[in-house]
Amino acid sequence: MNILKDPDLTTSGLARAGAIAAAAAPLVSSSAGGAHSIFHEKWWLDIATEGEWKMARVLRGKEVLGEMPYAIARVGMWRVSHLPPLTRTLGPVIKPLGGSPSQEQCHRLNITTQLIEQLPHFDSFFQVFDPRIEEALSFALQGFSISARYTYRIAPDCPQKEAWARLRGKTRSLIRSADKNLTVAPIDATTEFLNFYEANLAARSIRNAYGSSIMSRLVCEFVHRGVGQLLGAYDRNGKLVAAIGLVWDQHAMYYLLSTRAQGSDSGSISLLLWTALQAALERGLTFDFDGFSSPATFKFLSGFGGTLKQRLGVERLGTVYSVARTLKRRVVTREGASFTPNM
Repeated sequence: MNILKDPDLTTSGLARAGAIAAAAAPLVSSSAGGAHSIFHEKWWLDIATEGEWKMARVLRGKEVLGEMPYAIARVGMWRVSHLPPLTRTLGPVIKPLGGSPSQEQCHRLNITTQLIEQLPHFDSFFQVFDPRIEEALSFALQGFSISARYTYRIAPDCPQKEAWARLRGKTRSLIRSADKNLTVAPIDATTEFLNFYEANLAARSIRNAYGSSIMSRLVCEFVHRGVGQLLGAYDRNGKLVAAIGLVWDQHAMYYLLSTRAQGSDSGSISLLLWTALQAALERGLTFDFDGFSSPATFKFLSGFGGTLKQRLGVERLGTVYSVARTLKRRVVTREGASFTPNM
């Protein structure tokens, strides 16, 4: 697939080569309206939590004013509610009142407070909100701790030529180089992607952090529903050397998964991301690079010229759980191991 006609101009390569399905963005429904995402969908949560989730909901008659899904799990002796595997954000979804700004703020505070009051006791509760969700204040007023995480986003009104110009020089060079040696195409068989993903983990002696079974079911389902796609980079011999997984809703396309064979072209993921970014812009969707978990990932993603957006996290810990976690972290620090999820 030829992504670039010449070194300085972007093209509609995706529409021309069919690298990403041309179906319109799906209708993602929520009875409450608001900042509903694919991660709020019932089918998504059923798979990601293996059915272990509930929905807090505020009604006025039969009208849904607000709702908030939350997972339920046991981790040893602890009852916890954290983000399920591959579920990047959750949070409350509030139906707008349609009044003045001050009336709207009071309405959102009131509905979110009622949702929080419906939550059962958890030793640890933690969620990250989509950048569109502004309800962290209500959680802070109810005793939750608020923290900031970040993601890069590119708005849907960004022209492709401008998107190409915003890339860092090194990133453009990697994409050009990879484009000369690789062909980008959809991966039609989910088994090809899943087997490739697991093989690359095994080659590096890494376990699947999402759980192989849950990841497999989610991948198969979002492809089947037409709300996501698997995109591969193939070498001149037709061998798959890199792949990414994308999902989307009415608002955004999310970079969800990626994998690369050892020794493969270092620009292969960059080429795939540029391909996906073009698809999002052509469909009028925000492209979300889905955060970063390390300085190296931050440096890589910053090369795509996105705008840094804040994703607020809310957390509340039981006293005993908090003490136990503090002690565990001290032990881990002394052993020299550390990991900061979702910076």
